[in-house]
Amino acid sequence: MDKEAGCCSTHLIEGDGTFNAQGLDDFIKQVKLAECGLSYAVVAIMGPQSSGKSTLLNNLFYTNFKEMDAYRGRSQTTKGIWMARCAGIEPCTIVMDLEGTDGRERGEDDTAFEKQSALFALAVSDIVLINMWCHDIGREQAANKPLLKTVFQVMLRLFSPRKTTLMFVIRDKTRTPLENLEPVLREDIQKIWDSVPKPEAHKQTPLSEFFNVEVVALSSFEEKEEQFKEQVANLRQRFFHSIAPNGLAGDRRGVVPASGFSFSAQQIWEVIKENKDLDLPAHKVMVATVRCEEIANEKYSLFVTNQDWCDLEEAVQSHIVPGFGRKLSSMIDSCLSSYDEEATYFEDSVRSAKRRQLEEKLIQLVQPTYQLMLEHIQLETLDKFKKSLLDALSGGLGFANAARDCTGSFIRIFEEQCKDATIKQADWDSAKIRDKFARDIDSHIAEVRTAKLSELNALYESKLKEALDGPVGALLEGGGDDTWPAIRKLFHHETKTAVSEFSVSLSGFEMDEKTNEEILLKLENYARGIVEGKTKEEAAKALYRMKERFTSLFNHDSDSMPRIWTGKEDIRAITKTARSSSLKLLSVLAAIRLDEDVDKIGDTLVLALVDHKKGASPSVSLRDPLASSAWEEVPATKTLITPVQCKSLWSQFQRETEYTITQAIASQEANKRNNNWLPPPWAIAALVILGFNEFMTLLRNPLWLLVIFVGYLLSKALWVQLDISGEFRNGMLPGILSLSTKFLPTVTNLLRKLAEEGQKPVSANPQKTPSNPAHMLGSYQGVEIESSTGSSNVTMENGPEYTSPPRHVKEQ
Repeated sequence: MDKEAGCCSTHLIEGDGTFNAQGLDDFIKQVKLAECGLSYAVVAIMGPQSSGKSTLLNNLFYTNFKEMDAYRGRSQTTKGIWMARCAGIEPCTIVMDLEGTDGRERGEDDTAFEKQSALFALAVSDIVLINMWCHDIGREQAANKPLLKTVFQVMLRLFSPRKTTLMFVIRDKTRTPLENLEPVLREDIQKIWDSVPKPEAHKQTPLSEFFNVEVVALSSFEEKEEQFKEQVANLRQRFFHSIAPNGLAGDRRGVVPASGFSFSAQQIWEVIKENKDLDLPAHKVMVATVRCEEIANEKYSLFVTNQDWCDLEEAVQSHIVPGFGRKLSSMIDSCLSSYDEEATYFEDSVRSAKRRQLEEKLIQLVQPTYQLMLEHIQLETLDKFKKSLLDALSGGLGFANAARDCTGSFIRIFEEQCKDATIKQADWDSAKIRDKFARDIDSHIAEVRTAKLSELNALYESKLKEALDGPVGALLEGGGDDTWPAIRKLFHHETKTAVSEFSVSLSGFEMDEKTNEEILLKLENYARGIVEGKTKEEAAKALYRMKERFTSLFNHDSDSMPRIWTGKEDIRAITKTARSSSLKLLSVLAAIRLDEDVDKIGDTLVLALVDHKKGASPSVSLRDPLASSAWEEVPATKTLITPVQCKSLWSQFQRETEYTITQAIASQEANKRNNNWLPPPWAIAALVILGFNEFMTLLRNPLWLLVIFVGYLLSKALWVQLDISGEFRNGMLPGILSLSTKFLPTVTNLLRKLAEEGQKPVSANPQKTPSNPAHMLGSYQGVEIESSTGSSNVTMENGPEYTSPPRHVKEQ
């Protein structure tokens, strides 16, 4: 019981070929195999069924494999492959008990599992025990030959076999000395090796290249138990330090580190189950790849969940962490060292590659935090730089000097902070970071310079705008011969003043002469643009300005008082003066004349539009100077109104001002008529001389006055009723014919109305009672009379007003 205290076992592969991966993992954890590195050994045993394999292992390695009960008959005891730890043997030794061959349970033809288990044992074991009966040695058809053939055949399926020790354990040794049995056994082994078909690459390969052959003999366990146990105890001593030089497995090759044994065994069995050739070097690389990657992932996960790293990462989210680079470098070193300790026994190239990958993953993991750290450094340092630069500028220091001093100071501060944050495992170049920060500073300086220059430029542009826009507009509105000279004088004076002041302000920026000239030229061009823009604005309103000026000059005298058209004014002369002034305004707005260029626009307009009839020969009059799209000696860029447009504007101007002139003429004629209501003096004198007798007769007999008055009223009533002026509008003969047909009915109606008025009773209101025939005649007029231009009004004293009707009169 004490011997088995350190033993534990597991069923590695079921009888149906199922690999117990979970059981193997639990077994490895229980025996702490993963901590052994390369210091472990694997021993397997194979042989015929019921040949005492489990019994040998239990006595040799103190294991607890199930043994056959002889009293129940000889039958299969071990199914599949069992695994156990050898108790009390250093280094850690793992033993595998394989299912026996040539068993009746599987049948004569079912040898697939035998070959698979044998191949598995050769692939994972350092030492393979072949259990065989002594009396079978030397026999041609003995049971050991099929077993050896199986071993050698499956061995050739290993693409690059590992060096394995084959220990032939001869059971139930007879009196024949071992020295005589061993040569026969080795000869049989060599014959079997030579007879096994080999691939082309191994036809000349000797047996010793693949196997170390050892032969031991043991007495019968049943007949000589004590001797058997003594011999087994001696054999056990050979398994101590078996992997040391000159040990049983001292020259083994392709050992898988203990931490990868579980994965390796499982993958080898999967390949064997799929009936594929097994490439052990490639498998070793594959195991190293998987295990190193697992170790790397495990270390990476531990790093990610490391509380120190989490605290550092969280702290960097909000502020600069002093000693960031030193702390993080230490964490990465610790993680990589832990990886090296666990992966040290795996393939060097794979281990190194996975280490580099782990290091790269760690660097990629921390890079965002490192970048964030640099961003904090950049932002905080840049903010301090901005504030320092602003304070320096506010203190009156020149822009160039302030920028130079602040830049040098804060570049040094930034370099110190970046050095503190550097991670030694990363190859990030701080020079690039410094260059980026320097570019940020330069960019900010450029932005501030641009902003300051923009402020200065905007200041002087606003001054120029205020100094030029209004005055230029006023000068253009009053356009005359001195308009453009006055504009040029104003332009040059204000531009020179602004440029001079601006040049003094720019001296603190220490810019090169060319840049200064460009900025000042830009300001001059801006001033020119103000003038040109205002001129274009006024040119777009040329027709409106011309009509406005014409109306102002035409309707107001020299004292700006409104004109009253009494009939004494010379409308023609006033019209000519107003139109000439409007034409002068058109010539002023036709082109931009800031460069003192001489042009003939004014003369051309006057000649073509006003004085074109004076002194022009017939040949000259045929040529229209305005029939062109460009002015002579005036560039197209300076032209605002082309000759053709001037002609069109003038024609439109004349049409739109004709009404004003016509109204003035009509007003003058009306005033003349109103002021000439008396006949000429000679007619008055003739009336006095020739009508003296008639006047005296009327004075002697006033009744004639009443008769004349009544006759006038009757005549007036007939005139209105018959619409005599309207009837003769269509001609003399049609008028006479029409009046002849309407005269008698009209007279009859008039008399009837008079009779009806005479028969009406006297009204109670005396004010409404007609007191004279005139009122009676006025009340007779019971028609609606429409007003017209040709109607005449007659007002009698104490009587109504009569209006001559238009063409159509509606009788009531």
